[in-house]
Amino acid sequence: MRGGRHSIRRQKIMTIRITYFVHGTTTDNEKEISSGWHDVGLSNLGKRQSSKLRDFVRDRKFEAVFCSDLKRALDSARLMFGKTVPLIPDTRLRECNYGKYNAQPSVIVEPMQEKCVRKRFPGGESLEDVKARMVDFLEFLKQNYDGKKVAIVSHKVPQLALEILLRGKTWRQVFAEDWRKRKAWQPGWEYIVE
Repeated sequence: MRGGRHSIRRQKIMTIRITYFVHGTTTDNEKEISSGWHDVGLSNLGKRQSSKLRDFVRDRKFEAVFCSDLKRALDSARLMFGKTVPLIPDTRLRECNYGKYNAQPSVIVEPMQEKCVRKRFPGGESLEDVKARMVDFLEFLKQNYDGKKVAIVSHKVPQLALEILLRGKTWRQVFAEDWRKRKAWQPGWEYIVE
């Protein structure tokens, strides 16, 4: 320190902007089936929904689009973005593995989700396991996409995990406030990673 002056170093503030999209309606959704890791495709409705989002994303600039490697998310991302931006499939963005309950009726699987926050689905994952995958994914973004804007096309449980990780909510809160219960879909949810 010279002449009473302090040397102040500014700490770099990291900001990554995420626009999160949920895949379009699937053939399982139409039959009220919870797919989990069952690799089901989009229904005709889901294809139309994803294609309509092209207008929403057309003028937005994304450094990359990350998506679950499951067919429904990958196809949704392709229909939305085409070849306008790099599309990067990532297994960390997969839906929760419901184990023996993959591709089973939603009336059975949905209530089990709230009981499987820490306890794993038989032969599958817990919701905390999905959250751990999302922590790893966010760390990857921090290391590689500082100051960038990215899109994610994924599923229900990874989005609930982001609500916890980036908005400080609890599992109880995210279940109670889940837009799916209120039928309050929107064309993308915005998140900031700092």
